[in-house]
Amino acid sequence: MTDQVAEKTELGLGKEELLTILRQMWEIRAIEQKIDEQLGLNAIKGASHLYAGQEAVAVGSVAAMRDDDMLTSTHRGHGHCHAKSDSMAVSPEEKQTHLNKMMAEVFGKETGYCKGRGGSMHIADVEKGNLGATGIVGGNIPVAVGAALSMKMQKQDRCVLCFFGDGASNEGNFHESLNAASAWKLPVVFIVENNLYGMSVPFHTVSALTDISARASAYDMPGVTVDGMDPIAVYEAVSEALARARRGDGPSLIECKTYRWYGHSKSDARAYRTREEEQAWRQRDPLKTMPARLVEAGIATQEEVDAIEEKAFEAIDIATDFAIQSPSPDPAEVEQDVYAPYIVTPERIAAEKRLRERVRSDASMRKQRYSEALRDAMREEMLRDPSVFVMGEDVGLYGGAYAATRGLFAEFGGERVLDTPISEALIGGMAVGAAMTGMHPIAEIMYVDFTPLAMDQVANQGAKNRYMFGGKTSVPMVIRSEGGAGRSIGAHHSQSLEALWTHFPGIYVVMPCTPYDVKGLLKESVRCNNPVMFIEHKMLYNVEGGVPAEDYSIPLGVADIKREGTDVTIVSYSRMLLRSLEAAEKLAEEGINAEVIDLRTLKPLDLETVIQSVRKTGRVVGVTEGYKTGSFISELFTLINETAFDYLDAPMVRVAALDVPVPRAEPLEDVAIPNVDAIIKGVRQALR
Repeated sequence: MTDQVAEKTELGLGKEELLTILRQMWEIRAIEQKIDEQLGLNAIKGASHLYAGQEAVAVGSVAAMRDDDMLTSTHRGHGHCHAKSDSMAVSPEEKQTHLNKMMAEVFGKETGYCKGRGGSMHIADVEKGNLGATGIVGGNIPVAVGAALSMKMQKQDRCVLCFFGDGASNEGNFHESLNAASAWKLPVVFIVENNLYGMSVPFHTVSALTDISARASAYDMPGVTVDGMDPIAVYEAVSEALARARRGDGPSLIECKTYRWYGHSKSDARAYRTREEEQAWRQRDPLKTMPARLVEAGIATQEEVDAIEEKAFEAIDIATDFAIQSPSPDPAEVEQDVYAPYIVTPERIAAEKRLRERVRSDASMRKQRYSEALRDAMREEMLRDPSVFVMGEDVGLYGGAYAATRGLFAEFGGERVLDTPISEALIGGMAVGAAMTGMHPIAEIMYVDFTPLAMDQVANQGAKNRYMFGGKTSVPMVIRSEGGAGRSIGAHHSQSLEALWTHFPGIYVVMPCTPYDVKGLLKESVRCNNPVMFIEHKMLYNVEGGVPAEDYSIPLGVADIKREGTDVTIVSYSRMLLRSLEAAEKLAEEGINAEVIDLRTLKPLDLETVIQSVRKTGRVVGVTEGYKTGSFISELFTLINETAFDYLDAPMVRVAALDVPVPRAEPLEDVAIPNVDAIIKGVRQALR
């Protein structure tokens, strides 16, 4: 032990660095003890997952990092947050300020790193490279891969450390992420903190492998198991892995065998562990062994190490007092920071209205297919902004869904048009990590039916990170997908799941119908600093329409009255908009004048245009290809009811897909999805 410390000191880890390691470990221990105390007093609300016992992993790992490197963390993330932010603080005052912010966040106070919106499980200091902790086991792993991909694409000599527990190594995110990181030789180091238990389940009962590091061989990367109670051993392993990553040799997997002093959370009585086991691990406490090693090696005196311990607890007492005295967040600000600022001026709305009127009236305007307009939108944005790139399954040679990206690979190459593994969660998570670190990804998930496989990454990470981290990050990413029926390909490739995505705060949902709309809305989505779920319809890719030759984009949250009328308002979007227009023309032959509104974007929603139409017609029919139960049209009707009930002359009518999985047989598919006759029937019902 003594020789190891002395040797490392000679290699450049001098007395100051070693004492910093000891100080940071004591501060983490003091933080966790104070949190445990305050949880017992009910002064801290909610769940806190304490890191005590594992300090050597965070501190040893971060000691090997450069200041411009990044990390992603877990629900047990206090140690990572402290080590990273403290290592970048220069003065004692800055270090205390950091501790104050950290403790205030755990208390849920306005002065915390995330303004009280993240709390213990979601603590982050994005400005210093801590991309945030997640309450979803393994949820941070694809994000780390995305950040590493971003660094490689930007040709920055920066690396990402990704911390997670033994339980996460059994998640699909783990395997999807290691596979891609190795295939693309990304600068990421995966650090497994194996504290032997996934909540209460012993790791050896859920894995045939003794060492998680052995799994690295499946992905052709180095895997090593180190003593996670020894910060020097951790430092050495992480230093070697970071050097490998910086050389361009790709990722490494480091398993740190460690132990947590407390239970999984405050309510965990640790009935699955014996006192003998706990005592044996406590004999290896790094805060016992490290001071002794330093004193024995003559690197520090007993008085010096004792003073470090004393000052650590004093600093945490100060931070705790600061947190207790800090104000709680203002309830009036509860809706702040859900979205990055997105402002559409009346002048822009008016200009776009004039443009679309020109598109409708100018018969000589060039015609393009929907898929061609999509391709041009991506191409133009990639030419405009080098941070924009495309990734997804088969987006390269074959051009993705209906060849919408065909030609981009030949023009921009594999560095900006990335064929990914068939790993939807990974695609979503990589988009999040890349977007948080300077890139603007357009990520394709082949069918909207598959987007639930990426729901954690897109909805829990991408859509929520800005809010959870106190508005201190943005996630400018687009997830392109296609939905809808019409090709007789059954229930797993034909759904309209937009209602799922409108439910999550923090993400926009766009569903264009025409070539003009799809190009302008995709360009706007790329330029927007918020996550966007961009859902196309498989039966629209060959639809032709006028598309201006000049550069343009369409503001999100602006509906389009595709047909004016006075008798009834038909509200729809995507392919059902075309069927609604067809129904309106047939109704006109009977003397019924229907107004047809294309929502274009479901979030943000242009409710005002709908309400103005309702005031005029007094009757509403909503048409959607989504299942009737829980459809977006049902939500729209609730908003109309809350806002314009007095203007309604009859009950609103929903025309939606039947509540059955989309059938394969064409006659069944035809009857399951609204057709023109169904829309006409709905209008007649509203007019009764």
